[in-house]
Amino acid sequence: MSDDDSAASSLYPNRGRQSRKPGVSRRRLLSGSMAVGAAATAGCTGSSSAPAQSEADAERETIFVFNTGDKTVSVIDAEDDEVVATPHLGATSSFPSNQFTPRLTDAPDDPLWLNVGRGVRAFAVGSLSEVASVETGSGANWQELTPDGNHLVVSAREPAHAQYRIDADPSSASFGEVTAELDRRDEDGRGGRNGPGPCDVTMHSDGDYAYVPDLFGDTLSVLDIDAFEIVTQVPVEPSANANTARPWMATAGWDGEVMLVENNEEGGGSESIWDVSDPTAPTERVRLTGDDGLGRRPLTSEIGPGSEVGYVFTPGSNDISVIDLGEGVITDRLDLGGSAFAGTWGPSRERLYVSVQTNDEVKVVDHASRSVAATIPVGAKPYGATAARVRPEEDAAANLLGTLSALGVELSDEGTTYCIGNCACGHQL
Repeated sequence: MSDDDSAASSLYPNRGRQSRKPGVSRRRLLSGSMAVGAAATAGCTGSSSAPAQSEADAERETIFVFNTGDKTVSVIDAEDDEVVATPHLGATSSFPSNQFTPRLTDAPDDPLWLNVGRGVRAFAVGSLSEVASVETGSGANWQELTPDGNHLVVSAREPAHAQYRIDADPSSASFGEVTAELDRRDEDGRGGRNGPGPCDVTMHSDGDYAYVPDLFGDTLSVLDIDAFEIVTQVPVEPSANANTARPWMATAGWDGEVMLVENNEEGGGSESIWDVSDPTAPTERVRLTGDDGLGRRPLTSEIGPGSEVGYVFTPGSNDISVIDLGEGVITDRLDLGGSAFAGTWGPSRERLYVSVQTNDEVKVVDHASRSVAATIPVGAKPYGATAARVRPEEDAAANLLGTLSALGVELSDEGTTYCIGNCACGHQL
């Protein structure tokens, strides 16, 4: 298989895939399981009430890993690094908002924003119940919260080729509503596409600007969030041995100085380190390839506390490439034993939780030692992850559905995510 064929396969995993047969209705099972659960509880204890969640449990730092294989979410205690519940969510996410979510989500009503179905949805962290939903006209969506949590900015790839700004403040009267939209279909797209393919979005720490890699435009666009318009668009040139750069993912550091951009260019992909100290004039400092020790097919990244270290998920070589961002060099490769496409920091930003999709597990990377410190078994085909400072209340019915789903009962009447690579994807593009 050529590099072009490999890239196309990873971009469009559903091409040629036959539609699944309809599964069991989740709503029907949910209503039935709630009745069964209540009856069983009443029969055993004389009461149908579940025990109340303690205040200590409610305030536990928590990691959420979305299992794309069965639409469950693994709820992980970030202190003990163990799964405490696996409820069926009825939706799943490859790239939930996680850049600032762990520090913003500290009350039960605060939302977790997920890319699901043909848009994005918000789920209240305390109940994991849906509280907002926005359709974008595309099955491939990425979103990120502003540092203050007031806005969600969404990149919707083809056919929409659009950016959306959504009110993300749960106390606002317009929570969950689109407050601005930017149609980008008049921009050129490689290969005759009707737009630049905005792919991913990341926030500058000042909260005024967002960065969008344009997969089909070979550009990096800077959005003014308040005006909601593009203020700068920087061409991304290919490496010496590539024809096109194909930038597709990006992560800006909390220091407001540095950003990582993943490029899906020929030859196994590349990683760029950008200077964003002037947020409206990003400048590429370093381009790293396999010749520099970078792992194969860099897909996403996370930047460590202090913004001195970058962790790049390189599923093509089943590892994480560790980058000294100041020196612009690869310092290590952490073997994961399988392919990981995304991860998240815990709320304390001491450990990085990495979903190893091909092994149904999460690897915990200790930032201080730059090493894999723990392995946590999770659900089927884990992909996206995010975190919060609170834990959801126990939901016996959702946990029962999670068990049924893990046993192979397909609960198929809710939306799933578009995701790249070996995962359960909802929509062909």
